[in-house]
Amino acid sequence: MAHGLWAAAALVVACRHVAIKPAISRATVVASVVPDLFHSIPLVVWSAIAGRDGVALLREYAFSLPGHEPWIPEWVALASHHMHCAAHSAVVAAVLSLVAWLVAPTLMIVLLGWWSHIVIDLFTHSADFYPAPVLYPLSDHTIDGLAWNRPELLVANYLALTVVWWWIARTRTAHAPPSVVGTPGALKAPRQTWRQSP
Repeated sequence: MAHGLWAAAALVVACRHVAIKPAISRATVVASVVPDLFHSIPLVVWSAIAGRDGVALLREYAFSLPGHEPWIPEWVALASHHMHCAAHSAVVAAVLSLVAWLVAPTLMIVLLGWWSHIVIDLFTHSADFYPAPVLYPLSDHTIDGLAWNRPELLVANYLALTVVWWWIARTRTAHAPPSVVGTPGALKAPRQTWRQSP
């Protein structure tokens, strides 16, 4: 959830200077969260095939510590691992960003949500707690950061989010309404507008 809140905060501030269509803003927030959901696809597929309770399995898997995950077939674990690596790889993100820049430049904004996720996870995952393989598939090198689930970091993270959103609320009246909340006026303002590709 924190990834989405940080991305949304950045978008609100950005929309005070550049009008961004609501659909693009929503997609960017989604992109900031998806990397942590992507690797669950093999789990969902396997649970459907095996007749397992997919919701219960995902809940157990999501809150388990490394080495204490629920039993799953080796192919599911391998597929989930590689999807996790791909979703947290700057190499993969860079390739897709280049494609987006050449084909549909508007998607570059959406991909910033993904990039924000990669950068944050790079420093908030320790070597023992699902580290982000930023150079995958070229290398499995990771940075031994500070695990985000440590109580003091959780408190600091959400305290910082509270302060940022409080500041956004306090200063909002001094700026044009941001398009991230879908206000029509933001698209009519005489500012640069990122338009979706036809």
